[in-house]
Amino acid sequence: MSKYKRVLLKLSGEALMGNDSYGINPEVINSYAKQIKETSELGVEIGIVIGGGNIFRGMSGVSKGFDRVKGDQMGMLATVINSIALQSAIEGQGGKAKVFTATKMEPVGELYAKAKVLESFKQGFVAIIAGGTGNPFFTTDTASALRGVEIEAEALLKGTRVDGVYTADPEKDKSAVRYDTITFTEAYEKRLKIMDLTAFTMCSENNLPIVVFDMNTAGNLKKLILGEKIGTLVKN
Repeated sequence: MSKYKRVLLKLSGEALMGNDSYGINPEVINSYAKQIKETSELGVEIGIVIGGGNIFRGMSGVSKGFDRVKGDQMGMLATVINSIALQSAIEGQGGKAKVFTATKMEPVGELYAKAKVLESFKQGFVAIIAGGTGNPFFTTDTASALRGVEIEAEALLKGTRVDGVYTADPEKDKSAVRYDTITFTEAYEKRLKIMDLTAFTMCSENNLPIVVFDMNTAGNLKKLILGEKIGTLVKN
């Protein structure tokens, strides 16, 4: 019995690189696709938002002389590339996926609308929602929070390289301790960098819990959906 019936899965663009320095690692994206397909087959409705940092990050573009708006637009296009790649990988595993974009981009993907996504769920599709919010100055963290609230997801699942939220960066501080559960208020007061503040506030105000977990360990997504205690739960 699944713990969740509808979720928004946020994937990091950087995580798609695997051990590479740039781009999309085939092993990583195929592992993600397999996990998503297996979880979808449980009858769970899955919306997905992917970052674009493995290809281009708007803020880094500013330091190289790009206008911020143009840089963010380039970053949005990077998320579309990642989304098409994930769609292809899911279909390659025998699954069904549709890409929706925040701005008009047919035939690459359908223009995003909540009703279209919900209809795609009924038809058994995974909905990959690309292009961020369609606006500059907003991250894909904020896009995932926004889309999660819009599609009435029961939880925002943030798939990362680490297995939860820690008291400090576990890659730098070996004494860091992982939280099983933490409130939005506690996380804010402790200045834990889980998502950007806009996204975090949106989730808190709309009572959308966040689960931070290790997506790079095969099987974790399915275990989480089935109710196993994977990662860290952030809630009101």
